[in-house]
Amino acid sequence: MIRSIFAATAVLAAMIGSAAAHESSGGKAATVTVVYEHELPNVPGKSIKGVLVEYDPGGFSDAHTHPDTAFIYATVLEGSIRSQVNDGPVKVYKTGENFSELPGDRHAVSANGSTTEKARLLAVFVVDTAQKELTFPIKK
Repeated sequence: MIRSIFAATAVLAAMIGSAAAHESSGGKAATVTVVYEHELPNVPGKSIKGVLVEYDPGGFSDAHTHPDTAFIYATVLEGSIRSQVNDGPVKVYKTGENFSELPGDRHAVSANGSTTEKARLLAVFVVDTAQKELTFPIKK
């Protein structure tokens, strides 16, 4: 199954590279687009969902969690991403680098690592097929 996830990540990255540009809100919030969704035939009740996250310079996502059933494998496609999962250190990931989030993890920091360049991230979710919402804000 992990090999399938890695192969799907490569295919999604190629698809995204040729996709049309998405309209930007012009603000600091991230633009999030589901670019791929497919039920896993060998894992009943589970799907793989590819989510493109685009950050303008200085852009960020508010602190959030994901469904308790979600495993996420994220790859930086362009620029750099500042990320903090749970109480771990804030790390900067550059183009081609990746990280994962386990079910129940908190994503405290998710932001563009640059104030002058755009950044793009592909997050591949393995999640319950019935799960439609993929991000939940952390209430302060």
